[in-house]
Amino acid sequence: MYTFIGALILLIVGYFTYGWLVEKVFGIDTESPTPALTKTDGVDFVPMSPWRIFLVQFLNIAGLGPIFGAIMGIFYGPAAFLWIVLGTIFAGGVHDYLSGMLSIRKGGASLPDIVGDELGQGVRIFIRVLSIVLLVLLTNTFLSGPATLLQGLAPLPTMPYRNYFIPMVWVVIIFTYYTLATVLPVDKLIGRFYPLFGGILLFMGVGIAVVMLGWHADAMPELTDGLHNRQTNGLPLFPMMFVSIACGAISGFHGTQSPIMARCVTNERQGRIIFYGAMVAEGILALIWAAAAGTFFADPEKGLYGIDALQQFAAEHPGENIAALVIDRVSRSWLGMVGGILAIIGVIAAPITSGDTALRSARLIVADFMHMDQRPILNRLKIAIPLFVAVFAMLFVDFNVVWRYFAWTNQTLAVFTLWAGTVWLYKNGKGLGWLMAMAPAVFMTMVSVSYIFIAPEGFRFAALNISWLAYLIAACVTCLCIILFARFAKRV
Repeated sequence: MYTFIGALILLIVGYFTYGWLVEKVFGIDTESPTPALTKTDGVDFVPMSPWRIFLVQFLNIAGLGPIFGAIMGIFYGPAAFLWIVLGTIFAGGVHDYLSGMLSIRKGGASLPDIVGDELGQGVRIFIRVLSIVLLVLLTNTFLSGPATLLQGLAPLPTMPYRNYFIPMVWVVIIFTYYTLATVLPVDKLIGRFYPLFGGILLFMGVGIAVVMLGWHADAMPELTDGLHNRQTNGLPLFPMMFVSIACGAISGFHGTQSPIMARCVTNERQGRIIFYGAMVAEGILALIWAAAAGTFFADPEKGLYGIDALQQFAAEHPGENIAALVIDRVSRSWLGMVGGILAIIGVIAAPITSGDTALRSARLIVADFMHMDQRPILNRLKIAIPLFVAVFAMLFVDFNVVWRYFAWTNQTLAVFTLWAGTVWLYKNGKGLGWLMAMAPAVFMTMVSVSYIFIAPEGFRFAALNISWLAYLIAACVTCLCIILFARFAKRV
């Protein structure tokens, strides 16, 4: 209980202190008109109220990531709480704020152009490809996950594939919504209905937190339980936990979403609450679910408590989607039938409302690259339809494999965004403010590179008992990035 409450307080204080400092270092301009006002087109550049933009941004980034990721991350132990807090305040918040505000400063530019302007044309092209791959992978995970949860609530005909069944009717229904949300003006579906979904998601989080603190406080994991690796699959805590918990700490996907809302912001002073604030709200959501997963399965009769009980539950359900099972059990048990259904709907709405904006962001990236006017709906469909086909094809790939590759791609994209922010802050004479972006950039470079060599889907150095070599390679790559930045700094 004390760890949870302390972490919650730190996240809130972090918004008002470090968030303010990031805003001050960036240097907002409250007088110049934003792209929402200078490029209004009624489709993507649409002025909206700050509170509405905040809820849209929150729902855009708060998909399965801060829930599924936090649940899977707590398997590594209470160290997950530290990563959620420190990652949100010093990495994720900085990442999201810079990607959103730089988009505003660059006329509503998409992420590849934001990064390419600072790191070069070759990186611009690479980020275009990486972003599209990430968004297709993410949309797939945010399609199959909600479809599976909906199938549990309302079973409909499924389509067999290998050793599992695809809830095809729910897939078609969600896809239909995705089509509309991707091509219609941003204020028609997204801007109108997200506040409702946001209310449900907030109800879910607050409700679970209240029940957990009121009736299960003694069973909650604490930092005093130890920061050692509690995972039983033989994989090291670093970098695996820092990739498992992406949304809720730092996520490259957020950098693709911030430009969507940057095209709706009417004054730069709104940036801190919309971009940094939404990241903090997501961190709080991740904190709640990590604590809930580590608390719910305590069984005093068997002498199982906290994370050990969660590990036992996972062992009893091999091959199943443990995160989805945890969500279902916790929501139904702690919030009752009605509350549980509303909570599960919130968990379903969150990924769906991230999946549609992932496709929308992909459409904008392609449109910017091709210089294609997005006012005619036919132009929007020309880009959107091939993206839909790619997402549908990915349904026939194992969900766990897609999630793992999405996780690495996601964090790698965050690395490039942070280095681009570092360069921009340095070029624009922000004193030592560039360190606010460089510190998390260095850390995440180590995480992403070492993950390639350690993870089962990579070079499997952990299985070969040579994890040290992965860390050495990651350290060399990180040092190379620092040297390249130092050379750039000398030329400026």
